[in-house]
Amino acid sequence: MTRTEKAERIQEILDALHPEVPIPLDHSDPFTLLVAVVLSAQTTDKKVNEVTPELFAAAPGPAEMAELPVWEIKHLIRQIGLSGQKSKALQGLSKMIMELHGGQVPEGFEPLEAMPGVGHKTASVVMSQAFGHPAFPVDTHIHRLAARWGLSDGKNVVKTERDLKALFPKEDWNRLHLQIIYFGRAYCPALYHDLSGCPICSWAATKKRVAEEAKVNTSRRKR
Repeated sequence: MTRTEKAERIQEILDALHPEVPIPLDHSDPFTLLVAVVLSAQTTDKKVNEVTPELFAAAPGPAEMAELPVWEIKHLIRQIGLSGQKSKALQGLSKMIMELHGGQVPEGFEPLEAMPGVGHKTASVVMSQAFGHPAFPVDTHIHRLAARWGLSDGKNVVKTERDLKALFPKEDWNRLHLQIIYFGRAYCPALYHDLSGCPICSWAATKKRVAEEAKVNTSRRKR
């Protein structure tokens, strides 16, 4: 089976299992989505959704966030990993939005990625989910599954993004990246995964990847 044929079958399964894919981060506009995605780095979406109501009550927009002292932002997001670094980023990007973009989150990769705390993945999420531009944000889940399924060699997220964009229709990218995330959480844990019972891994996982993961799992069990 070629990569293209495999991608087509994977997409059919994802469409059947996850026809509806709401954005897992609670938000009300591009700014609150941007903030939530910045907070989500190395933290679960569930934890972000627990923290953001209080944060957005204090600072619902960039004007308010820019005026909050860093220590206060840090206190409001104290349950989030890297709270010190992220609190500085939130104040900094809010000031940039106010000073350079008229108080509106910019609709472009370049101005988004110029902001503190905003990398390509975060910018891709905002561009796709807030503004509807085709993008394929690649997080650790998608990077791992693309390699497991043989859709990319897993060398780095940049190559994984490029490979996935080449395999799937552009008009489906925004939906697919969420479908893969939901599928991964429901069926594909990173460790101790029973590939034989997985709707996709059971037939799509490469022999090399199966062997690599079996070796890692065996090593972890011995510790």
